Amino acid sequence: MKARDIMTKNVVSVTPECSIVDMAATMQKFRVSGLPVINAGGALVGLVTEGDCLRRAETGTEAKRSGWRSFLAAPATLAGEYIRSHGRKVADVMTPDPITIGEDTDLDEIIHLMEKHQIKRLPVVTDDAVVGIVSRANIVQALAGLARGSGPVREDDTAIRDQVRAELRKLPWMAIEFITPTVKDGIVDLWGSFTAYQQDRAAVVAAENVPGVKEVRNHLAWVDPVSGLVVYSPDDKEQSQPAEPVS
Repeated sequence: MKARDIMTKNVVSVTPECSIVDMAATMQKFRVSGLPVINAGGALVGLVTEGDCLRRAETGTEAKRSGWRSFLAAPATLAGEYIRSHGRKVADVMTPDPITIGEDTDLDEIIHLMEKHQIKRLPVVTDDAVVGIVSRANIVQALAGLARGSGPVREDDTAIRDQVRAELRKLPWMAIEFITPTVKDGIVDLWGSFTAYQQDRAAVVAAENVPGVKEVRNHLAWVDPVSGLVVYSPDDKEQSQPAEPVS
């Protein structure tokens, strides 16, 4: 299994000049915990996550040092902490030059990189352009699909998955950035969330009309766009968590 088999496409991103407030609003809107940072030329220059927002002056949680610890700390360290807690732009808090993978990167290597560097997501880059992102949630989704049988994803399953994505893109009123399909032995699992009545059923119908699909399993959770309340599908016996779309 490779990155292209499990990655989330339709990646939501921000620019280095984006304000911290707008960045936080984007994370909340798309229900993701991390965003690639892409400059005006389309190049990936950083990655910003929820963790980068933990120590902020606005919430009174910036790093605090006692007098003697401040004295011992290097000026560069103190300056960096100040920038991260008081900076107004994404460029001030993002992790620059993030680790990336290609579409052909094996799942074993993806997991190795996540464990080695203690990270939760990896941008997928082709010809210097971000074409997807693999998060821990994507790996869990793949595991859930593989639990039905053994062996890697077959080529026909990959074709079915791509066709399901294509069918969903034909629905302009469908928030497809919230939905990630996985396929195993012709059985489609739809992961993620929806925000309007019957969008989940519409996604199921779209997938059912793809040739080769034997069954469609709905794991989509309804998310109230106002309160953020999450309600899982009553048909989802596995009680799976919503996927990270951008993830």
